[in-house]
Amino acid sequence: MQITRLEVPQCSVGEGPVWDVQTQRLYWIDILAKAVYCLDPGTGQTQRWSVPNIIGSMAIRKGGDAIVALANGVHTLNLTTGECRLLATSADLNEQVQLADGKVDRRGRFIVGSSDRGMKEARGKLYALDPGATALREIDNDIFLANGPCWSPDDKLFYHADSIRKIIYVYDYDIGHGTLSNRRPFASTAELGGIPDGATVDSEGHVWSAICDGGKLVRFRPDGSIERIVTMPLKLPGSVMFGGAQLDRLFVPTLSPAFLGRPADPLDGSTFVIDGLGVQGLPEPRFGA
Repeated sequence: MQITRLEVPQCSVGEGPVWDVQTQRLYWIDILAKAVYCLDPGTGQTQRWSVPNIIGSMAIRKGGDAIVALANGVHTLNLTTGECRLLATSADLNEQVQLADGKVDRRGRFIVGSSDRGMKEARGKLYALDPGATALREIDNDIFLANGPCWSPDDKLFYHADSIRKIIYVYDYDIGHGTLSNRRPFASTAELGGIPDGATVDSEGHVWSAICDGGKLVRFRPDGSIERIVTMPLKLPGSVMFGGAQLDRLFVPTLSPAFLGRPADPLDGSTFVIDGLGVQGLPEPRFGA
């Protein structure tokens, strides 16, 4: 196994990596810098787009542009002009609640969570944005800090973390209707030294979670037990995403503790790639019908 730091801009809060299979490019976000990044590994070239509000997550659209979950709603992002336009929102989003982590299911539906800005009350919810819709549809609630949405390979299970509770939950997922049921604990990170942040599922159905403030990545078996732990060079990994031509490289953006008022390492906020894990991921779907 080899961990390599990528030659890309450092982030204040690096999160939300997306590997687009069609273009073979890596996208990720800097939440507080209100930025979307894209790396073309073939050329080493990095692009950057500014968005008008705090960003929680992003996804690529069927046509090749993007959607971004900003604090006040899901917007389209034109990757040619950089223009952002509101696509869908909810009356629940306000000065106390903002959109957070989100991903696309294999029917092209965007599932996105919201979080209490003060992380003190369970005001957050989970929403579905169906292709063609202009409003967010609530599918769960009672969440402090929404993170790490991902699905089992057969689409029957949905995983999602409430980072403040330090619990990854698993639900039964109806992919035909984009609905959730039977929420129950999948795994706790209370003994792992940090909170469950971004996550993904590999081709064998194991859940990979970035343990932010714990300096590690954990691969959970489908029964919630720990299969392996990967120690990171920095304490605040933000999320994980498999990419590369064979989907066998794990990309990991990180956060800088400076935004928390804590001393920062010069490499904090870097993005890393891990090779030699012997594991493959699943293709990340694009948003839309």
